[in-house]
Amino acid sequence: MKALLIIDVQNDFCEGGNLAVKNSLEIIPVINNLIKKFEKNNDFIIATKDWHPADHKSFASVSNTKIGEVGMLNGLPQVWWPDHCIENTKGSEFHKDLLPVKNIVYKGNDPEVDSYSGFFDNNKVHKTKLDEILKENNIDTLYILGLTTDYCVKFTVLDALSLGYKVYLVADGCKGVNINPDDSEKAVEEMKNAGAVIIESCEIL
Repeated sequence: MKALLIIDVQNDFCEGGNLAVKNSLEIIPVINNLIKKFEKNNDFIIATKDWHPADHKSFASVSNTKIGEVGMLNGLPQVWWPDHCIENTKGSEFHKDLLPVKNIVYKGNDPEVDSYSGFFDNNKVHKTKLDEILKENNIDTLYILGLTTDYCVKFTVLDALSLGYKVYLVADGCKGVNINPDDSEKAVEEMKNAGAVIIESCEIL
């Protein structure tokens, strides 16, 4: 059984948001087309949401650090981010143009550790409900896309592979932060080397 896994297509990551990704709105029609295809075939669809408390320590404003710089948070390397996807705010909502998705997994609600992956916090101590939900629905193959290529998509893909899923990265359905200009390119190469199959949305029947 296969599933479409949509990563963090939330207002704060889209153009105009607090952590806006360049050209992020271009992927929404790609994702919507796949939602329609998967619904038509009665395949499983699930989406993740960053869901941070207002005092999350990855926020530069909370940790008194500079946005975009890298430091350490509880023993882990940490990029300091602008406040984003604070639970129950407009910024944490899915973009209005994204078609509705009923299965949602929340991540990043521990203020002490960031959570790029849809499966685990960055320290791998806490697990989200994603793996459990996928196993309950007999899913073994994932088509992953969303925001962002170089962070939440990448770490979700790598964790999915480590958990034994067959993973397809839908390249034209992703956009990256690109703190460094080639970050997304390097992320795709890393996912490919780990075992992900890189495809375009038009290849999915």
